[in-house]
Amino acid sequence: MLRDMTIGQYYPGKSLLHQLDPRVKLTGALVFVVSAFLFENWISFAIVTAFLGTCIILSRVPFRYMVKGLKPVVVILILTAVLNLLWTPGEILWQYRFLKITKQGVMNSGYMLVRLIYLVLGTSLMTLTTTPTRLTDGMETGLSWMKLFKVPVHEIAMTMSIALRFIPLLLEETDKIMKAQMARGADFETGNIFRRAKSMVPLLVPLFVSAWRRAGDLAMAMEARCYHGGEGRTKMKPLKYRKQDFCSYGVLSVYLVGLIVIKVIL
Repeated sequence: MLRDMTIGQYYPGKSLLHQLDPRVKLTGALVFVVSAFLFENWISFAIVTAFLGTCIILSRVPFRYMVKGLKPVVVILILTAVLNLLWTPGEILWQYRFLKITKQGVMNSGYMLVRLIYLVLGTSLMTLTTTPTRLTDGMETGLSWMKLFKVPVHEIAMTMSIALRFIPLLLEETDKIMKAQMARGADFETGNIFRRAKSMVPLLVPLFVSAWRRAGDLAMAMEARCYHGGEGRTKMKPLKYRKQDFCSYGVLSVYLVGLIVIKVIL
């Protein structure tokens, strides 16, 4: 299951989404996250679904590859759906003691489940079509206006980029350690919740040591290359908007305004 995480990984390709400016994709991801919480009717739901489906098709990333990224969050999805189903007040459809299912609970549960799935797919699509380096450049350039308020934009972008880059590395390391411990007789799947939590200690300790060692190696490598932050640094490939980027901004504007209008009218 750990290998199924797609957030933070990059899928090489030459699609339209791969060629877009990273600032456009960051803005698009933000717009999509906002739009995912705007739809409250079937028309808006259909528009958001069509938008996400079109982006997936344009990215040329295999749909199976994206869907498998939902496996690690299945428990969170089910828990969220059940809580919304049982604890939303409204017109009662079924009740047993303190448990009850309402008409509004069924709708909220369905909408929230779909929203969370779309959020995972949307954010995964951004990282799958953008290299960590370009993602860092896009964040730094897009947030450059915050430098007026003495915000260390470059350092923040670099930190987030390193965190995204470390996600697949740590997942791979966790998988290796888990297999090594299981070969030595460790059991991570049986017993009650307390026993399972206790069995995770032989996994977490070497993982923490490995992560600490990787962080130390990275810090030494950055110091050896005289890295001292973003002040005065230049870029080998500066970001430049192209015609397709401006067209993408236009599509995003029409998409978001259309959803807002539909929400107000309906």
